[in-house]
Amino acid sequence: MKPFLLVATRPEDAAADSEYEAFLRYGGLTEDQLVRIRLESTPLPPLDLDDWSGIMLGGSPFTSSIPEEHKSDTQLRVEHELGRLLEVLIPADYPFLGACYGVGTLARHLGATLDGTYSEPISAATIEVTAEGAADPLLEGFPDSFQAFVGHKEAASHLPDGAVLLARGEACPVQMFRVRTNLYGTQFHPELDVHGILERIRIYRDAGYFDPAEQAQVEASVRDVEITVPQRILANFVNRYARD
Repeated sequence: MKPFLLVATRPEDAAADSEYEAFLRYGGLTEDQLVRIRLESTPLPPLDLDDWSGIMLGGSPFTSSIPEEHKSDTQLRVEHELGRLLEVLIPADYPFLGACYGVGTLARHLGATLDGTYSEPISAATIEVTAEGAADPLLEGFPDSFQAFVGHKEAASHLPDGAVLLARGEACPVQMFRVRTNLYGTQFHPELDVHGILERIRIYRDAGYFDPAEQAQVEASVRDVEITVPQRILANFVNRYARD
């Protein structure tokens, strides 16, 4: 099987390694089947798309909607390189799955506005599958609604032109969409389970997602929630696009 590529942008080693392990576990992949590039520390190398089965983009502490002058040189480089990558992937209708920061990157590239209108606190949100979502291979066999972990300062304020809405939420209307046939984005985290969200809370306690004084309450709100459905998106993506 040709490997998948995970493009990561988390500068914190613990968060980056935990994210990679989650994509491995829930994608049913081994380390030689999922190659990781940590884009926050190294430029994106030239890619021959024929070498890969598909590309995944994980989450990030970067906030895309802040003014350009407030972005670090690293963030500006990452955004530029991801934009150039999407310029290739979208016309090719190449298998792509972006989670959280990934969905925002895809939506922004397609002209959607990212802002704080539909931000969500760290929580287990109820995600509703649309009729189009129920017919999509990545959501095959999913219930009409399920819970998934969220936590984001920005979101697409509207569905990008040409995108198909696959899942929505009460607080955030654009939770998952598809572009063309093979490019996907999820606002929720398909890779996160309870252990993963608790680790993120500890790592990003001072990153502005919640008041650090309320960390114990935030942890308590997610500790006993059983999240088992959204991870199937990763397995479905791998099963659909793995190729020799």
